[in-house]
Amino acid sequence: MHPTEALVRRYYAAFNAGDRAAMLALLHDQVAHDPNQGTRRIGKPAFVEFLARMDGAYAEQLEEIVVMVDTTGTRAAAEFTVVGQYLRTDEGLPEARGQTYRLPAGAFLAVEDGLITRITTYYNLEDWIAQVSA
Repeated sequence: MHPTEALVRRYYAAFNAGDRAAMLALLHDQVAHDPNQGTRRIGKPAFVEFLARMDGAYAEQLEEIVVMVDTTGTRAAAEFTVVGQYLRTDEGLPEARGQTYRLPAGAFLAVEDGLITRITTYYNLEDWIAQVSA
């Protein structure tokens, strides 16, 4: 297994385990985070704030994770299914009532010196809204 693939798999395993400290240990101090439909955040402190907001509003696990790495090991992509529950209403989104959802998603990652320097996440927001509004 390529070291970049192992890094990305460790990152998502830490996500699924709810181990935010392990996730953060795999990120560069100035990590760039581009969330779906959101504004870029730079640095671990901004990423920690994002995680706190997400953890309060959503309980999620990632399934069917597939990781692809370019030949240089500096770029990776991951495809997965987000299985979640909407716990608390997130600003600008439908009201939370404990709804569950399954959502295909993906991420693009940049890697340098064994750390993740960028995470860009994509999913179909309209699909998620339809699922939690049903």
